[in-house]
Amino acid sequence: MATGTDAEVLCEISDDGVGRIRLNRPDAANGLNVELLRALNDAVLECHGSPHVRAVILTGEGKNFCAGGDVKTFASKGDALPAYLREATAWLQIVTASLLRLKAPVITGVHGFAAGGGGLGLVCASDFVVATRSAKIFSGAVRVGMAPDGGTTATLSQLVGLRKALDILINNPTLTADEALDIGLISEVVDDDGLEDRLTSMAASIVALPPLAVAATKRLVWDGVGSPVEARLGEEARVVSELSGTADSMEGLAAVIERRAPRFVGA
Repeated sequence: MATGTDAEVLCEISDDGVGRIRLNRPDAANGLNVELLRALNDAVLECHGSPHVRAVILTGEGKNFCAGGDVKTFASKGDALPAYLREATAWLQIVTASLLRLKAPVITGVHGFAAGGGGLGLVCASDFVVATRSAKIFSGAVRVGMAPDGGTTATLSQLVGLRKALDILINNPTLTADEALDIGLISEVVDDDGLEDRLTSMAASIVALPPLAVAATKRLVWDGVGSPVEARLGEEARVVSELSGTADSMEGLAAVIERRAPRFVGA
C-alpha cells in the first residue's frame, strides 16, 4: 500500500504493538471511494500480517472521521454509477469482513461526523468505539435514495436492537455522542481534546493482555452474533481447552498464584 503522507490511507505499526490506520482524505471528509477502500483493506491486511500487532486504532484525518460514500464522486459517474457502486460496495464488504476477522481488536476514534455505510459501517464493525462529545453519527443512505451497506443491516441491530436500528437506518436521526453511548452504539465519550490520549491508553491496556486469548474471544463473540446459545457451547469449550495448553495460559495461572503481574508472549 502507499505510505506517503498523500496516500488515501496512512498505516503505521509501532514497536509497542499498536497499528494505527488513518483515513486520509480530509478535504473530502474522508468520503469513501474505490481507491480509499482498496487502501483501507491493504492497511488492515498489513496489520493482520504483522505478528507484533495486538491492537489497531482507526481514525480519520481532518475535521471528520468519515462522512460515508464520496457523494461528489458518485454524482460525477452519471449513468455509470450503478457499475461504480457495485465495485465500491464490494470493496466495502471486503473491508468490513477484514475488520471483523482481524485478530487484534479494533478501537475506532470518532470525531466530527461518522455517516453512511462508510462512517456508521466502520463504527459498527469495530470492537471498541470512542467518540468526542461533539461527534455526530447518522446513516443517511435512505435520504439519498440508497440503502444501508457496510454490514449495518446486520451489525446495527445487534448493537442497539431491532426497533432502534430501523429508526436509525430509515428515519436518519442525527445522534449525538451521548445519545449513541446511551443506546450502546459506541463504547465511550470523551472531551474533544481527549480522544488521542484515550485511544492510546485503551490500546495499551489491550496490548498488555494475552493476545491469543483476546483474538479467540473476539472471534467467538462475532461468530456468535445471531446464534442460539446452545450452538456456541461446543466451540467455546474447544477454544478454552486449546488455550489452556499455551504458554500464556500457564503464565497467567502462575501470576495469579504468585501474586505478580503476568508477562504474556503470545504463545
